[in-house]
Amino acid sequence: MNVRSPYLDQSPVDIAQKLAENFVLTAAVRDKQGGNPKHERDLIRNSGLLGLSIPVAYGGQGADWQTIFNTIQVIARVDSSLAHVYGFHHLLIATVQLFSQAEQYGPWFEQTARYNLFWGNTLNPLDRRTTVTQVSENEYIFHGDKSFCSGSIDSDILLCSGYNNAGKLLIGVIPTQRDGVSFLGDWNNMGQRQTDSGTSHFEQVKIHEDELLLNPGPLSTPYSSLRPLIAQLIFVHLFLGVAEGAFEIARQTVQTQKAWSKSLAEDAVNDPFTQKHFAEFYVQLEGVRLLADKAVQAFQAAWDLGNDLSAKQRGEVSVAIATAKIAATHTSLYITQNIFQVMGARATTAQLNLDRFWRNVRTQTLHDPVDYKYQEVGEWVLTGKVPDPSFYS
Repeated sequence: MNVRSPYLDQSPVDIAQKLAENFVLTAAVRDKQGGNPKHERDLIRNSGLLGLSIPVAYGGQGADWQTIFNTIQVIARVDSSLAHVYGFHHLLIATVQLFSQAEQYGPWFEQTARYNLFWGNTLNPLDRRTTVTQVSENEYIFHGDKSFCSGSIDSDILLCSGYNNAGKLLIGVIPTQRDGVSFLGDWNNMGQRQTDSGTSHFEQVKIHEDELLLNPGPLSTPYSSLRPLIAQLIFVHLFLGVAEGAFEIARQTVQTQKAWSKSLAEDAVNDPFTQKHFAEFYVQLEGVRLLADKAVQAFQAAWDLGNDLSAKQRGEVSVAIATAKIAATHTSLYITQNIFQVMGARATTAQLNLDRFWRNVRTQTLHDPVDYKYQEVGEWVLTGKVPDPSFYS
C-alpha cells in the first residue's frame, strides 16, 4: 500500500527523531512484552524512511550513508530493537545492490520505494541447515531452518540463503508470503526482544533462478565485500545510540536529585563524584562519535569508488570500522551498566525497566566476538596486513 508520508517536508534525521518521540512512550513496556512491534513498524513504513537507501532512479531518496546511519542512531537512543530491524532493512537493500546487477535489483527497489516494503533477514550463512536443490533449469528448492532471522516476521521481502550439494552458498530474494515460508516466533532472549530474531522455516520453497543473486555474488570483489562493513557500522551506531539514550536518562534524572547524604553538596549535580562519572561517560561518547564519523567517511569513499575499489582500500576501511566497533562496544556496555551508580537505587525499579539498555547492548554485542576485532586491528598495527573479507569483517 502506497501511503503518503506525514513528514514530507522534514529531513530524514528529523523524521527519525519524530518516530523516536513516539517509540519512547511505550519502549519500556514493549521490551517486557517482546514479540512483534507491528504498530511501530508500520509507523516506520509510513514515514518514508524505508526508501532512504534506494537510489533516486528507482524512486528512493538516494541518501548518503552518514544520513542512513544517523537515523539508525536516533532511533536506537529509545528503542534498539526497532533500530536493529530498520538498520537491517537498509543492509539487505545494500546486499542486493552489491551482489547483483541493476537489471535484476531495479524492480525490487522500485516496488520497495513505491509500496514502502520492509525487508527481512533470513540470510545467516553460518547456519547451514537450509539446503538448496536444483529441480529444473530455472527452479530451485530451499528446505530447512534458519536461526537469528531479525525482522523476518512482518516483513514484505526476504533475503534468504542455503547451501547446495557442492557446498556453494546461494542467496535469494523472495516475497515473505511465498508458499512454504513460516516463522516459529521463538525469539525469547534477554535483550533485543522485539527484533523477531528467531527461527524461520523453509518447507520446499520454490525459488526461481532470476531470484538468486549470482552476478557477482557474495564477497567476489572488493566492492561486493563491502556488505559486512555496512553491518558493522549499523552495530556501531546502534551501540552508540543506546549509550546516548542511557546517558540522557541518567543526566535528566540526576538533575532532579538531591546529593547523597555524605556529600558536601546539596544537589546531585554539584557532587564531585557524580560529576566525575558524567565526565567519563561524556569523554567515552565523544570518542565513539569521532571514530564513527571517521569510519563512515572512509566507507562512503569506498562505496563511491564502486568496482574501482581495491582490496587494500577495502581493508583499510575495515580497520577504521573495527576500531570504531571496539570503542562502541566497550562504551555502550560501560555506560549502560554504570548509569545506576549515579542514579541510585530508585532507578532499579522494574517499572522503569532501565536495565533494558544494558540487556540490549549485551545481547547485540555478542553478534560477533569483539576479540576478533582486536585481533584485526592489532595485526594491522604490527604488520600492516588488512583484514581479509568475510561475512563478519
